[in-house]
Amino acid sequence: MALPLSQLPREALREVRSRKWLSFLLFAIVSSAVLALGFLWPYKYESSVVIFVDDQNIIRPLMEGSAVPTEINERASAAKELLWSRSVIEQIATDSDIYGEGAASASPEVLEGRIAGLRSNLIVRPRGDSYFSIEYTAESQIRAFKVAQRFGQLFIEENNQRKRSESRAAYDFIDKQVKGYEKQLEEVERRLKDFLSRNVDGTEGEANNRMADLRRQLELAQLEREELETRANSLQQQLSNLPPTLRQGKTENAFQERINTLEARLDALRLQYHDSYPDIVILREQLAELRKQRDRALAEATPELNQNQGESVANPVYQEVRSELVTTRADMETIQTRIRSIERLISEQKERMERIQANKAQYSELTRDMEVNKQIYDDLLKRREKARVSMHLDIEGQGLNYRINETAQYPLAPDGPRFEMFAMAGLFIGLVAPFGAAIGWVQVDPRIRVRSQVEEEFDFPVLEQIPVVRTPYEKRRDRRITVAVFILSALVAAAYIAVVAATIIGVI
Repeated sequence: MALPLSQLPREALREVRSRKWLSFLLFAIVSSAVLALGFLWPYKYESSVVIFVDDQNIIRPLMEGSAVPTEINERASAAKELLWSRSVIEQIATDSDIYGEGAASASPEVLEGRIAGLRSNLIVRPRGDSYFSIEYTAESQIRAFKVAQRFGQLFIEENNQRKRSESRAAYDFIDKQVKGYEKQLEEVERRLKDFLSRNVDGTEGEANNRMADLRRQLELAQLEREELETRANSLQQQLSNLPPTLRQGKTENAFQERINTLEARLDALRLQYHDSYPDIVILREQLAELRKQRDRALAEATPELNQNQGESVANPVYQEVRSELVTTRADMETIQTRIRSIERLISEQKERMERIQANKAQYSELTRDMEVNKQIYDDLLKRREKARVSMHLDIEGQGLNYRINETAQYPLAPDGPRFEMFAMAGLFIGLVAPFGAAIGWVQVDPRIRVRSQVEEEFDFPVLEQIPVVRTPYEKRRDRRITVAVFILSALVAAAYIAVVAATIIGVI
């Protein structure tokens, strides 16, 4: 049955008054226990080394883009991982200056215990943007100081050594890869050279261009052949309309017959060619000359014009047309020969293109391998130069460096609660303990202590409450107990204070 909060202090005080000896005993035990804890509480001394991360020197803007800057939190984590490494922490665990003579020859169990203790008491934490601290806590002042100092020294040494070894290893690895890809490139180039020396057909583009050129030549030759065939047919038709011989006379009809023949031939040529064509120009000149001869003969009016007889001679027009027909047919044979040669070349070019297509896959594989290897090789060359620069930076001590900004200081005072704190807290906790115990007891006690508990629990009013009545003897006995408890409590407190004072001044 819950006690109302308003009645809690009153009931707790009544419990303390009714159990004076138990309260005194609780006061004495609690205060003594706290004081004993102050005696037994181990003191922890802490010493720290502050490391400065030097990444703001002149090298940084010059090497911008060659490396990604690391955040200080990441550097602190990396520093902790480095200090936790077996190689580093074992050097401290076997240091004779810290653990005395024979530290290096300690048994494996002792060595593992030292290593576990060093790791559990080591703290690495960031301080600002460019600093982090290496802190070590120990029960011994001198050990905390020496271990923290040694951790700082080992961190600088190990970090410099690792930077040099890592940059050197990175350079050697990349250089090895570069040389490997150089050999691969040489091998691929040799294979490509052998392939090209064996296959002299050229590339697919060259073959396509050559095929297109041959087809264009074939089309032009076929068009020229058609033109020559048309011309030969026209000349053959003209030749069939011309007499092979003429009766050469001095009559007007003779001149007119020749003029008519030449005009017919001129009309036939004009159907096929322009007036600037050479044959048309020659025929027009011949017609003009014949008309002049005819007009001159008519003007002279000689008797020969009336003669109807003359000698039979070869028709010059017939001879000229026949000669031109022979030339045209010869040209046709030449064009036909050229067409056959071009067709043969086209057939050979098709075979060449088939060979090129057959070798295209192998050629593509060789060129692809060479391009891929060349890209990787160029990228590795750049990376090797960056690795070379990084290696020289680490050798010269440039770039990202660590240096000790604050050396380890000898701890003068322990960290955490001291004996004085336990001494001050002991009396207070001892005094409060009985009241705290009484409050806890009245909260869990199922008995009914006040009338309001009955009214709230059973929902009916309490008419009267019988008060507690004590006899005079009980009152005298209670006063004697109270006085005795106060006297004993004062003695306990005096003894407590005496022990504390003796401890502080160094007597105990």
